[in-house]
Amino acid sequence: MKQTLIVTTREQLQQCLAIRYEVFIQEQQVDESLEIDEFDQSPDACVHVLLLDNGQALATGRMRPYDEATMKLQRIAVRKELRGTGAGKTIVLALEDLAREQGFDYSLLDAQCQAEAFYHKLGYVTVSPEIFLDAGIPHVRMKKKLQP
Repeated sequence: MKQTLIVTTREQLQQCLAIRYEVFIQEQQVDESLEIDEFDQSPDACVHVLLLDNGQALATGRMRPYDEATMKLQRIAVRKELRGTGAGKTIVLALEDLAREQGFDYSLLDAQCQAEAFYHKLGYVTVSPEIFLDAGIPHVRMKKKLQP
């Protein structure tokens, strides 16, 4: 049975980091020093979510306030063999729900260009005037109005 949970323990945080290690460091060749930062030091450093299926970690993401009205979604990662199963959508919607519950009006994210169409389907609009590199990977900034 699938469940999305807010990370509260170091063990859960390690499951998130393991998914990100697979996706960003091994698969996409992102330098580990760019991938892991101060917001990964503890479950309290920012809000991390984890999608589990019978205890197996499938996908993860995190969020932190960008400004008074906007929550920034970050580090959204789905294990390669599970892409296209709805796991990414589940993580994004869970993060949006949490942002809405905390009183934020918008969600913002920097999407890898290869994932831009995925975020468009979820209601995001591209707001960056041009493509930019983050960790050597082409990205666009996208934003969505969170409906009450």
